[in-house]
Amino acid sequence: MSVITLRDGRALEVEVSGPDGAPVLLFCHGTPGASTQYDAFVRGASDRGMRLVTWSRPGYGASTRRPGRTVADDVDDVAAVLDHLGAQTCLVAGWSGGGPHALAAGALLPHRVRAVLCIAGVAPYDADGLSFLAGMGEDNIEEFGLALEGEAPLRAWLDQERPELLTLTADDVVASLDTLIPPVDEAALTGEFAAYLAAEFRQAVAVGMDGWIDDDLAFTRPWGFDLGAIAVPTYLWQGSEDLMVPFAHGQWLAKRIPGVTAHLEPGEGHLSIAVGALDRMLDELAAS
Repeated sequence: MSVITLRDGRALEVEVSGPDGAPVLLFCHGTPGASTQYDAFVRGASDRGMRLVTWSRPGYGASTRRPGRTVADDVDDVAAVLDHLGAQTCLVAGWSGGGPHALAAGALLPHRVRAVLCIAGVAPYDADGLSFLAGMGEDNIEEFGLALEGEAPLRAWLDQERPELLTLTADDVVASLDTLIPPVDEAALTGEFAAYLAAEFRQAVAVGMDGWIDDDLAFTRPWGFDLGAIAVPTYLWQGSEDLMVPFAHGQWLAKRIPGVTAHLEPGEGHLSIAVGALDRMLDELAAS
């Protein structure tokens, strides 16, 4: 892991796996999240001749906060990471809260982004015809309800969660996600994947809760770009049993992203789809 300095003076925490000069796969982490890399994802990228590049969004880990950021603002950092790597183009993937950020890169950086993979990505809060909170687990309903009230009440609630996350282990992850995981996700949350999530959560909140707060606020406000502007190949995956980002979000996005290839998977959850379908996702993306 390294920390790069951006033109505006902010620090950005970046991690790269794979040989210099290999095609780049940028991964936008979830909420909360950080530059921590999932070993299976690293292997999958390597097997397809790519280097996996992750970074912590502003306010997470060692990355400087960017107060008031929108989803669209993240493309500045995508471009900066590519410039740092000396790469002209890339593929972009995003999971959960990273989904909107990956879609923003596809819409706003079409000259540098060759294709986008959106895994269980959240839809806009003000989406016409979508009840944003419907079908979410109890913790997410409370969290986004507080985000709508503003930063102060959201911070007070998240600050109470931080001590537990700072010491989270793989054995604790299932209990920590309690109201947010159906049985299919609980079954997926073991071994290497559980260890990865625990490590990522610890890194995400190591300095504070700013990144998580700013993600939630950005999701409940205008994203700053038009989904209809996406003109690069886009692949969307969503499970019907998802309690973190309900199935309706994926259905809504699938109807509005031009030319999208949508995989609306019955019986899959938020976590199980990311684990069980990873190779299929990467094969499809790499073919672009």
